[in-house]
Amino acid sequence: MTLSEIINVITEFARDHQILAIFIVFILAFGESLAFISLLLPATVILLGLGALIGDNGLTFLPIWLAAACGAFLGDWLSYWFGFHYKNSVRHMWPISRCPEVLDRGHLFFERWGVWSVFIGRFFGSLRAVIPLVAGICAMPKHYFQLANLLSAMVWAFAILAPGAFGLSWLAQWMG
Repeated sequence: MTLSEIINVITEFARDHQILAIFIVFILAFGESLAFISLLLPATVILLGLGALIGDNGLTFLPIWLAAACGAFLGDWLSYWFGFHYKNSVRHMWPISRCPEVLDRGHLFFERWGVWSVFIGRFFGSLRAVIPLVAGICAMPKHYFQLANLLSAMVWAFAILAPGAFGLSWLAQWMG
């Protein structure tokens, strides 16, 4: 199954089962933010597509946005926890063991930007997967991590959903 087919299946399922859209968005955002899963899951593209369903099918933005923000927050929190408890042994776990340079790049980014790396890293694919893990490995104070995690999750969820939710309807009005 191609990426395009996966995106179509999930967006069509969400369109047909709107009551489950909140759960689907939560799971996708959680998976996109979880250190090991995000390296394998093309959730960003799917979430962009689901954002278009908000404006197109009458789904309400607020609950979908909150679901995405909560999923992203919890995914990063679990990644932080994993790094905090397992430290550098995560380097030998799959799929990180296949690309340990990703962890090294994340560590360099974290060393340079500190708490800001948690916020900034959420917006860059390969960093999103590893910065919370590195923050945990480096024992970043939990309250700093959680503040940056919460704020970045809210902004990221808005940024990933709003173009489809608001942009398409605005464009249709402008063109029509």
